[in-house]
Amino acid sequence: MRINQNTVLQGQRVTLVPYTSAHVPRYHEWMQSEELQRLTASEPLSLEQEYEMQRSWRDDADKCTFIVLDTQRWSGQARADEDCMVGDVNLFLTDAEDPTLGEIEIMIAEPSYRGRGFGKEATLMMMSYGVRNLGITKFEAKIGLENEASICMFKKLRFKEVAVNSIFQEVTLRLDVSEQERRWLLEQTNHVEEKSYLRRGSAQPKGK
Repeated sequence: MRINQNTVLQGQRVTLVPYTSAHVPRYHEWMQSEELQRLTASEPLSLEQEYEMQRSWRDDADKCTFIVLDTQRWSGQARADEDCMVGDVNLFLTDAEDPTLGEIEIMIAEPSYRGRGFGKEATLMMMSYGVRNLGITKFEAKIGLENEASICMFKKLRFKEVAVNSIFQEVTLRLDVSEQERRWLLEQTNHVEEKSYLRRGSAQPKGK
């Protein structure tokens, strides 16, 4: 999805930047991990296939992807994006009959960043972006049954369990964004700054 190709969302712990070809080598390294393959239900790809996937995610109208950076390491423009990458967050708009439904995925690939609130903030920021910019009013998350930490996080974000698939060993959680939920979500992300993505490792406030 090209709508976010020039967008940076900077929060307290995490900064979200569009997924570019510069991020692919590090992302490819992550996805060699058997643990991440299992948790994300992914097959290992070659580096060239990973570049093709990045181009697809950039161009497809039904996918919105941000790379999750460590704000503290990235801010000040002292470090390139790839030195600050900790994961990614995605929205898939795959229901042709309901364009207001977004399936959300979050991956904190760097083990040292898990359990520290990075995934929570990145998820809230992506949900807020989806509500404000993509017209999303319903979110779903499909998570492997063994990924208890992720299930627990989404339940803390007001998602409710709606289905369990024993064949695929995954649970589906859902959040309908009522006006009350929308206000709560925007309050949770009112600290986030939206900036323009100029080049790897730099950004400036939009409108400047």
